[in-house]
Amino acid sequence: MNAVIVIPARLSSSRLSEKMLADLEGAPLIVRTWQQAVKSRLASRVVVATDSDRIADVLREAGAEVVMTSPEAACGTDRIAEAARIVGGDVFVNLQGDEPLIDPDTIDLAIRPFFSQDPPPDCTTLVFPVGPEERHLIDDPHVVKVVLNVNGEALYFSRSPIPFRRETVTETKFFRHIGIYAFRADVLRAFVALPPSMLERTESLEQLRLLENGYRIRCIETTVDTPGVNTEEELEEVRRLFRSRFRP
Repeated sequence: MNAVIVIPARLSSSRLSEKMLADLEGAPLIVRTWQQAVKSRLASRVVVATDSDRIADVLREAGAEVVMTSPEAACGTDRIAEAARIVGGDVFVNLQGDEPLIDPDTIDLAIRPFFSQDPPPDCTTLVFPVGPEERHLIDDPHVVKVVLNVNGEALYFSRSPIPFRRETVTETKFFRHIGIYAFRADVLRAFVALPPSMLERTESLEQLRLLENGYRIRCIETTVDTPGVNTEEELEEVRRLFRSRFRP
């Protein structure tokens, strides 16, 4: 089993201009994410998929493997699928380029079921239990929630509070989605060949395309979550955390 981490990276960003090239303690943000990804113990290869020469240049200078992809890619998953056709592999991990603090063990959580389960899953992703101190996040449409079946597979993802509590049930569990995925190669190919689904368009969540078409998403619970970068404020917080974790 050959697992490849693919990091999609585009230059434009709606909320933080050119964030992939933002300085993070002496190196571009995308380079810091790649440096964490290569620490994975289960992935045999890490590539960055981009359509930007500027991003490619800073990565190659750092020693990263870069695959140039089409600027017409509609989303990160399409970019990953294009790179997958070039590099080959059995399992492909979608790691967002704005995750410079990602724990390599967290990446390996998503990969491990493909090595330990027979047959391997269609797709895996990570979920984080919502504790009492985070209950305010349940109503936040920017936080994606997920409901699981008894086998730990996703029943549904939503921006709405799920499950809805008709009555106060103390044992109700809430999970928020951590946006890292691993796909079996054939599932990734099938996924990008499918048209956007009704639920996907309604919620603006592309993983719902898999569920609507009968694929199973295995959800692995984690208690480690690290912030990504979407705004200037988040970038400053990540800089502070980076200094505290990686600087003496």
